[in-house]
Amino acid sequence: MPPLILVTEPEYRRAESVFDSWTFGRCVIAPSDEEALARAVKDSGAHHVVVGGQPYRGPLYASLARGSVVARFGVGHEGIDKPQATTCGLLCTNTPYVLDQSVAELTFLLIAGAARHLPTIAGAMRDGSWAPKLGSELSGKTVTIVGPGRIGRAVARIAKRGYDMRVIGYRRPESTSPLDAGEDFASVTTDLPAALGEADFVVLLIPGVRENAHFINRERLALMRPHAWLVNTARGIVVDENALYDALVEGRIAGAAMDVFDREPYQPADPSRDLRTLPNVVLTPHVGSNTPEANGGMARRALQNIEFGERGEFGRMDLLNPDVLR
Repeated sequence: MPPLILVTEPEYRRAESVFDSWTFGRCVIAPSDEEALARAVKDSGAHHVVVGGQPYRGPLYASLARGSVVARFGVGHEGIDKPQATTCGLLCTNTPYVLDQSVAELTFLLIAGAARHLPTIAGAMRDGSWAPKLGSELSGKTVTIVGPGRIGRAVARIAKRGYDMRVIGYRRPESTSPLDAGEDFASVTTDLPAALGEADFVVLLIPGVRENAHFINRERLALMRPHAWLVNTARGIVVDENALYDALVEGRIAGAAMDVFDREPYQPADPSRDLRTLPNVVLTPHVGSNTPEANGGMARRALQNIEFGERGEFGRMDLLNPDVLR
């Protein structure tokens, strides 16, 4: 019998044709809520699950048999409790590489839209107003990429080769990633004040792990130039949204473009500091990887990880908790 794979509904809907046509196992829609998903696993005898980005902290792990795969549909995996999964003998995976271009393109759309005040002038046209606004060219401007990993390198390629921008990368001093991130970077540094202080645009592409919570706070916003924009296509947790609101209202930075938020769907951390009320903010509803190309790639990679796990080909998996094999 082919293995039964439960796929949480939002993820299933994003790549139905892939899940429907997968021949190695049978994919079935399941609820995202952890308790309901755990019950569905037990009731159906499912072998594996494909899940989205919401937190899974408890009953899911005990509901699965040892050797089962918890496959994350996406790259960020802070919602999966790897230690608990390892204790239960579960293999946890994610889907790197396949969404890099999609997120990089949205990141640059936000940069370009910010430079030309696109939401403001497009909104005015929609309202029947003719309200030209002075924009700026991107050529010659500096973009600092905080987190020059795979997506960061894709953004750097677009910035350098497409717009002739100067690209700086920042990585933490304790990071093991190389300082040479490729020819599209003018430099990669561990000096955060310098990296932020030189930028016309600061792009956040660091993971949403606990160590990066509120990485961008009041003090670090103060390091940015008054004309600079902050662009976040990483995770909402990495920005202190109250501090950002204050910096925007007080004119300490020019604007912010955000695809991710601390609470999704977006709710302001403080009702009196609602980013949606500000004219110098561009907001999108976490759509960085939401393209047919990226969705299909994430679905196929998640299912391939399950297939590799079933076959015992653990070295081919995008394994997040290799200690489970010991």
